[in-house]
Amino acid sequence: MIFNRPLDHIVYVVPNLEKACDRLELLLGTRPVFGGYHQTKGTKNALLNLGNNCYLELLAIDTKNKQIKTPRWMGVDVCKGARITRWAIKSTRLKSDSKLLQKQNNNMGKIDGGQRKTQDGSLLKWKMILPLAKPAIEVLPFMVDWGKSSVHPTNKLQEVCQLVGLKAYHPSPKSVQPTLDALDMGCMVQQSPVVRLIISIDSPRGLVELS
Repeated sequence: MIFNRPLDHIVYVVPNLEKACDRLELLLGTRPVFGGYHQTKGTKNALLNLGNNCYLELLAIDTKNKQIKTPRWMGVDVCKGARITRWAIKSTRLKSDSKLLQKQNNNMGKIDGGQRKTQDGSLLKWKMILPLAKPAIEVLPFMVDWGKSSVHPTNKLQEVCQLVGLKAYHPSPKSVQPTLDALDMGCMVQQSPVVRLIISIDSPRGLVELS
């Protein structure tokens, strides 16, 4: 799996974070580590190192956070069951990436910042192009710039898995391929009746696919 630009993370929306961690531990032979809470987004996450400074983010609704209106980001309120819903690439050119995404969809491309403390007290800080709340699955990536952070989410995560594949499917590949090309991703969207993202992970339990 080769992309022209470095992957940062894959978003795996799940209905229940603890149960999803249990399931992946059985499938992969290693357990995702609780990450923290996105207080301004109404979500919480757990992380799994996928190698090459890339990680799988298990994302679930923070049911204790009553302050955030629905729909929340990343498809968490519209996704049925556990699904790969988004993918992110590292970027130091958020403004130009934002303009390219806005050509595809005027609602895309908003740049925002965020931060959260890790379990060991380290402070993660980032700027990012915000992914939308809808649709449930988006084949176009969003972008993250960790330039303001002294650490990356993978720094303290054990590396026993490796991301070996990411494929995007869409009923109308021609509607999204030009934007991927403009972003210089170097990947092709494949034809499918439904929108899907599928990843392949080399794990202690062998090759596992998630979609």
